[in-house]
Amino acid sequence: MLSCHIKGVKNGYPFKIDPVKVEEVEADYDPDFLRHIYPRLEWAALREAAHIMGESNLPEEVTEGMLKDDEEFLRTFHHALLELMLEEGALVCPETGRRFPVHKGVPNLLLHEDEI
Repeated sequence: MLSCHIKGVKNGYPFKIDPVKVEEVEADYDPDFLRHIYPRLEWAALREAAHIMGESNLPEEVTEGMLKDDEEFLRTFHHALLELMLEEGALVCPETGRRFPVHKGVPNLLLHEDEI
């Protein structure tokens, strides 16, 4: 849900991900949380980010049935959303190509003076 805030940028979302190191962390599985958060997500952006970070099994579209009782889908969704972490790399503005480094899982989104 982060976006590029460089002055004049109109298309700053979603950042492109340039991973150097992706870590998998264990997170408690809660299918109700996944059902609740899904409507708030931009599915295409999540799917692309997950694919770049190593999870290529998310479908292009999600149905109510998948959210309701498709255990395999819910586990894959959980893994992509909560267990894949960009540890090192960069977030790249889709409009300008400006790279924001990610170090130890923390993105540095500070702007240069001429970008404010």
